[in-house]
Amino acid sequence: MSSLQKKRWTTSDVPDLEGKVVIVTGANSGIGFEATKEMARKRAKVVLACRDASKAEKALASIQKDIPDALVEFMKLDLASLASVRDFAQAFQKKYDRLDVLLNNAGIMMVPYGKTEDGFERQFGTNHLGHFALTGLLLDHIKKTPGCRVVNVSSNGHRMGKMNFQDMMYEGGKGYSSTLAYGRAKLANLLFTYELQRLFDAHNIEAIAVAAHPGGSDTNLGNHLFVVKWFAPIVRLFVQSAAMGALPSLRGCADPNVQGGQYFGPRNLFQMTGYPILVQSNKASHNQDDARRLWEMSEEWTGVRYAW
Repeated sequence: MSSLQKKRWTTSDVPDLEGKVVIVTGANSGIGFEATKEMARKRAKVVLACRDASKAEKALASIQKDIPDALVEFMKLDLASLASVRDFAQAFQKKYDRLDVLLNNAGIMMVPYGKTEDGFERQFGTNHLGHFALTGLLLDHIKKTPGCRVVNVSSNGHRMGKMNFQDMMYEGGKGYSSTLAYGRAKLANLLFTYELQRLFDAHNIEAIAVAAHPGGSDTNLGNHLFVVKWFAPIVRLFVQSAAMGALPSLRGCADPNVQGGQYFGPRNLFQMTGYPILVQSNKASHNQDDARRLWEMSEEWTGVRYAW
């Protein structure tokens, strides 16, 4: 068993990050907030890429109260709008000349059928296509920052996912299942991660793509779900804090032993709770034909073509 599986990895293992520039999407709450706070504590400059300005400002104030010398700032990003993604990428590139970590964390979970601003099914459009476009638009900064890491947050829910390339968007809501659509989006996160790593390798780019999942974490992501509303006391017996749920993502972002194409999650039963270790995703997530097809379709849908 490797050190990545045996070690009881905690925030104390995050190395000094002084001089590093980090973007965290969805940084105002949950695991994104916790990861942002810990990287700021280790002196990284962290950009909170968030949709809601008021929530982001509250998150900034909370971090700065806890860490007075924290280097944190808010930049607006709505992953459900390709125009917003382009505006964010352009603004970031004007202000910064490097990108050491891109933590693609933001997401929505098991919501009713709906469409993004650009007409994509909401969960797939936000959780996958928004991050795919963001990563591609920041590729120049990724390529010119040695050791850059792209960390994509997936979920145990990827095991429910299935690619249906004939109807990826559940057109008109026909056959839509909020659970299966979420699983498809989270599977897409992994297919994207592994294909991105293969392309980094093929083009000799000194960057790595890593995936992580939080297990069962007590965040507001699923607050609208029936089971959470009515069985909250029982549900909380099987989940961990957002701070613990952030550890797999943090490990992907900062552990110097991490390698491209790895996947991190909690170590305990069913990967629901515990300290982060190297875990395995399902067979479907390693389907290279699906990964290539998803990549091609994602470029077509978003209009973002990766300039290798």
